Amino acid sequence: MKIIIMGGGKLGAHLAENMLDSKHTVRLIERDKNRCQRLANELDAEIICGDGTELESLFEADTDSADCFIAVTGRDQDNLVACQLAKKQFHVKKVIARVNNPRNSQAMRAFGADIAVSSTEVITSLIEQEVDVAEMHLLATLNKGRAGICAITLPDDTALRRRTLNEISLPAGTLIISIVRGDALIIPNGSTAMQPRDEVVAVCSAGSQKELLRILSGRQP
Repeated sequence: MKIIIMGGGKLGAHLAENMLDSKHTVRLIERDKNRCQRLANELDAEIICGDGTELESLFEADTDSADCFIAVTGRDQDNLVACQLAKKQFHVKKVIARVNNPRNSQAMRAFGADIAVSSTEVITSLIEQEVDVAEMHLLATLNKGRAGICAITLPDDTALRRRTLNEISLPAGTLIISIVRGDALIIPNGSTAMQPRDEVVAVCSAGSQKELLRILSGRQP
């Protein structure tokens, strides 16, 4: 997987090291020249000395060929701008942003980031898991990234239409905690039947998100 990381601080460097250990191709964008030199000596990755909020640096990093773009600077405004460019200009499928101020999470998601998180462990997990972030959204993390609260909207042709929760085999450690149907909030039980366009919110372990997505996004044959 080709991964571009914007931000060469402690988080960015640690994340790059994790991704390199997992045999991914990494390019790292950092504006500080001294830090770039140090990173070039420490990491087996291409280091671009530039500003990730500017198109020139993103073109130099070949952002249009990236599978994943991650903005992890200590400045939420920079992370937001970079994620907007990565998503809208370069059409990167998976865009992840570090959020330094939790109050900015909603803006990050609204203006470019598929997922906005603050933990290194969670970011690594989101990259390694092949979760389609266009369909599933991570609302919050629990227990240092070992679990999360996720939301997914059932498709119009869902195979789960009229099936109750008792009839659906969910991954171990998964709990459906709410369903939003139109303007109504439903606290479900075993006899609750699913309907198309239901927004399902679940608590699940980090390792079960892909399986949960597969089950809940199932379409009629």
